[in-house]
Amino acid sequence: MNLTHLPAAARAGRIGIVHLGLGAFHRAHQAVYLERYRRRSGDTAWGVSSANLRASVGLVDALREAGHRYHVAEYADSEHVTVREIGVIEETLFSGRDEHGRWGRDREALLSRLADPAVRIVTLTVTEKGYFLSPASGRLLVDEPLIAADIATPEAPCTAPGLLVEALARRRAAGLAPFTVLSCDNMPDNGKRTRAAVTELAERRDAALAAWIEREVAFPCSMVDRIVPAMTAADFARLAELGVEDPNAVVGEAFSQWVVEDDFPQGRPAWEADGVEMVADVAPFETMKLRMLNGSHSLLAYLGALDGIETVFEAVSRDDLVALLRRYMLDEAAPTLAMPEGTDLTAYAGQLLERFANDSLRHRLQQIAMDGSQKLPQRWLHGAQARLAAGGEVPCTALGVAAWIRYTAGDDLAGRSHRVDDPLASRLAALHARHGDDVEALVAAFLAVQDVFPPALAAEPRFARAVAAAYTTLTRQGLAGALAARGRA
Repeated sequence: MNLTHLPAAARAGRIGIVHLGLGAFHRAHQAVYLERYRRRSGDTAWGVSSANLRASVGLVDALREAGHRYHVAEYADSEHVTVREIGVIEETLFSGRDEHGRWGRDREALLSRLADPAVRIVTLTVTEKGYFLSPASGRLLVDEPLIAADIATPEAPCTAPGLLVEALARRRAAGLAPFTVLSCDNMPDNGKRTRAAVTELAERRDAALAAWIEREVAFPCSMVDRIVPAMTAADFARLAELGVEDPNAVVGEAFSQWVVEDDFPQGRPAWEADGVEMVADVAPFETMKLRMLNGSHSLLAYLGALDGIETVFEAVSRDDLVALLRRYMLDEAAPTLAMPEGTDLTAYAGQLLERFANDSLRHRLQQIAMDGSQKLPQRWLHGAQARLAAGGEVPCTALGVAAWIRYTAGDDLAGRSHRVDDPLASRLAALHARHGDDVEALVAAFLAVQDVFPPALAAEPRFARAVAAAYTTLTRQGLAGALAARGRA
C-alpha cells in the first residue's frame, strides 16, 4: 500500500461561499479545490458555509462536532491512496425537514448567511431533481408541492430555488450586490437552467425582483467530474486500516476535473493554479462528460442491475459490457459532440474505461440508477435525437432505454426486487401494471411520458421499434443475449 498523508487542514477563515447540498460529492470535489487554494495562497476569505437541504440532519451535526474537519481518501487504485484533511468548511446548517416533519431548523441562519455582504458566491449540488424543472421542457414544475409552498410563503422557502429567491430579495432590499450562483450539478447548461428556475419562481412573487435577477445575477455554467461512491461499512473499515477513524470521511478516485465559465462580477478565488479550468464556454466539455461518462454509467447501471451486478468495477470486468460502452461512446455519443480543435474523443473514451476499472472504488450501480427520469434526457435522449436526425442509428441507447424501462418494474431479470428511487416511480410502476407483457404498448406508454422523452424523439418510429426490440431480447434472452444482439446490429 502506497499511502500519502497530506498536512492538516489550513487555518480557519471567513465565509465567502455558501454551498447548498452538503453531501459526499461536494466534500470530495469543490471543498478539496478550495482547500488546495487556501493552503497555496494563504487567502482565508473563501471559507464555506454548507447547508443540507435533505431529510437528514445527522451529517450537519456530526461535522459540527468534528470542528468541520474531515478526511478525503483519493484512490488511484487499490494500492495507491492519498488522504487529505479538509477544513475549508467553516459552518454547516440544516434547512430540510426533520424526522417530525418540521422544516428548516437553521433556515433563518442560512438566509442570514446568504444575505451577508461577505458572501459573493453560492454553489449548488442538489441533484437534477433539486431544481424542480421538467427534464423535457426545462420549465419550473409549479405544481410540485414544495414549489407551490415556496410560491405561497416565499419568506419561508423549502427548495434551493426558493432559498435563492428569498436571499436575493433580501439583498436587493438592503441595496447589496447579488452573489454569483454556480451550479455544480450534472445538467446541460446548468447555469442557464438554474437561472430559469430562479427567475421563473421570482416572477411568481415580484416581476421587478425577477427582472433585477435577470439583469444583475450571474449564473455561470460548470462541469464537474470525480467518481465519489456512497460510503459503505467496508470503506470505513479500509480507512481505519490506514489510521483514519473519521465518521465523516469520504472516498473517491484520484482523478478530478472542474471546468467553470469565468463570470463572477463580485470576485472569486484565483483557483486556476489549483486545477480549476476557467473558460469562456463550458458547454462542449459539459456535453462530452454527460453523454460519454454519465451516459456510459447509466448503461452499466440499468443493464448491470437487471443481471444482479452490484458495482461499476464488477460490470467492466465483463468484456461484452466494455465492448458495449466503447461502441456507445464512439459510434453514438461522440458523433453528436462539437468539441474544440485537438480534442481526442477516442483517447477520452479509453481514459473513462480505465477510470471505471479502478478496483479501489465500490461505486454501486443502484446509486447511479437513482432519478433516471431526471437524468436520461441529457445523458442519452438529446444525443439520440441528434444522431437519428443525422441519419445514424442508436442501438446501444435503445438497449439502455429498454433496460431502464424494465428496471422501473422494481425487480431484476431473476425476480429479485429492488427499490426504484425516482420522482416518477409510482407513475412508471402504474404503466407496468397497466400494460404488463404487451411490449409495444408498454414502450409506447413510456415514450409518451413527456416529462422524460422529447416529443420529436418519442414520435420517431425507428427509435420506438429499436427500444421495443431491445426490450424483447433483454427480457427473453437476458443480458448476455441482448449484448450479443447489439454486437451483431
